[in-house]
Amino acid sequence: MELYLTGIVLKPKGLKGELKVKPVTDFPESFLKRQEYFVGKTPEDAALRKVLSAKLNQGFAWLVLEGVGSREEAEALAGCGLYVTKDSLESLPDDRAYIHELIGLEAFDEEAGRVGRISDVLQMPAHDVYEIDTGSSKVLIPAVEDFITETDLEKGIVTLRRFREFL
Repeated sequence: MELYLTGIVLKPKGLKGELKVKPVTDFPESFLKRQEYFVGKTPEDAALRKVLSAKLNQGFAWLVLEGVGSREEAEALAGCGLYVTKDSLESLPDDRAYIHELIGLEAFDEEAGRVGRISDVLQMPAHDVYEIDTGSSKVLIPAVEDFITETDLEKGIVTLRRFREFL
């Protein structure tokens, strides 16, 4: 089963196991709706935990999970990821994609043809940046309309403009 990161446990709050969580999603309100998460250092070691309570405050989610009833139990989860299954991801508009859908897309320049593939998506304050692995180097391309002309998930490609400017 493939799992997707949606939050990172930062630290406990109080003595009864409440967790401060940094959302890593464009949909932080989903923390108020989800009934369960897979919790672990990696997706492979994550175990299913039910949500007993959830709230959002100042950009963070505050969760109480089943089986976490003390500060010590909460401290043991610091640094762990909260993961969800693909079928529980929020639906995106047609012009948006999840990072995991972008990684691995073949990258083509409008003029030069195939130039590599997306190996990572860096989330920066102003906009995302695609890391294109050309085979001999890695090139960072801003994920904005000036440089990305088309993203086709079905074909598995992203089309770039002015790629040579970044070499």
